[in-house]
Amino acid sequence: MELTPEQDKAYNKATFICSRSEKCTSEIIEKLRLWGLSEEESGFVIQKLISEKYIDDERFARAYVKDKYRFNHWGRQKIEFMLRSKKISPEILEQAFEEIEEERYSEGLCKLIADKARSVKAKDPYEKRNKLMRFALGRGFESNKVYAAFKELGL
Repeated sequence: MELTPEQDKAYNKATFICSRSEKCTSEIIEKLRLWGLSEEESGFVIQKLISEKYIDDERFARAYVKDKYRFNHWGRQKIEFMLRSKKISPEILEQAFEEIEEERYSEGLCKLIADKARSVKAKDPYEKRNKLMRFALGRGFESNKVYAAFKELGL
């Protein structure tokens, strides 16, 4: 199907955005809605973007998981929550989390907690442990992983 001039303009804008950084389908749908395209018109533009590989939710999810873990030091729960908010399917989420090796994940958590422990000020070890627990949970790490890290670090 041939795109209308309005759809073509939106398509060109979307290709520019997608070529600069990874975007998921829901982000582009939102942009198209803001640019005044109806849901039906957006559908054609989205299909063309997907067929030409400008949008790939699996590629987006893998890159997102890798970046948020490596650079932001987020845990699985926080990353999963953010990807679900971007309407990424559970099947794609499962595949994307294969990017994080279990051993590196645990080592990264231990390092994160140890680094934070140096700067935490507390009256007693109990308060320090609670502060570190809140910090790690806030970063999206699972409580059983945090307890295991505490045990390994002797906290």
